[in-house]
Amino acid sequence: MPKPPEPRNLLAGKTALITAAAGTGIGFSTASRFAREGATVFISDIHEGRLAKAADALEAETGIRPATAICNVTKQEEVDALFKAAEAELGAIDVVVNNAGLGGTADLVDMTDEQWMVVLDVTLNSCFRMTRAGMQHMRGHGGGVIVNNASVLGWRAQKGQAHYAAAKAGVMALTRCAGVEGAELGVRVNAVAPSLAMHPFLHKVTSPELLAELEAKEAYGRAADVWEIATVIAFLASDYSTYMTGEIVSVSSQRA
Repeated sequence: MPKPPEPRNLLAGKTALITAAAGTGIGFSTASRFAREGATVFISDIHEGRLAKAADALEAETGIRPATAICNVTKQEEVDALFKAAEAELGAIDVVVNNAGLGGTADLVDMTDEQWMVVLDVTLNSCFRMTRAGMQHMRGHGGGVIVNNASVLGWRAQKGQAHYAAAKAGVMALTRCAGVEGAELGVRVNAVAPSLAMHPFLHKVTSPELLAELEAKEAYGRAADVWEIATVIAFLASDYSTYMTGEIVSVSSQRA
């Protein structure tokens, strides 16, 4: 297993708003990487207790406590309040990372409208709301970068994942269109598409048998660690990717 690379100040002087950053997943790892790369970070999540613990952990890692805000990204008024709070704390927001998403397993033949809609709302509609708000903010501050969290399931078929795959394919299409429109505003919009990133929550919602099957398909015979996704997000947020917009970067050890 490789070790995380040493920070190189890729994001020195930048400010970043990261959603769904509580817990031990990609969002928290991204916040950690951004902070260690020199960014001033503002994190949000829907879980108040977990968000406070995430702030504690980031402070312990970096010596700087990030500002936080509770936000349900499926509600426009809370998204508006989040950007208002982040702007008050950070001034101009240079980077927005849209990490919120919701999975689940249900065969399409038995899937309810509620199961379909909640995954689409949390995973796709929230990304639209946050991307729109980010672009509106950034066009008044000289531009910026938005990075969305998609999934290789936006390209691939997997049993029981029709709702999640459709939502992530939507995130990809949204990213491509927003990237073209954002170019006129000085806003770059890209996405990462992980195949399999391992964290404790995944074990709660996925059977050991399926996880073993998915890991076996990876060229490395293992899932990615969440930091391996976060480093690619940091690259897309940095000035090392200034000619990239509307792109979906597969973070996978197998053919996307």
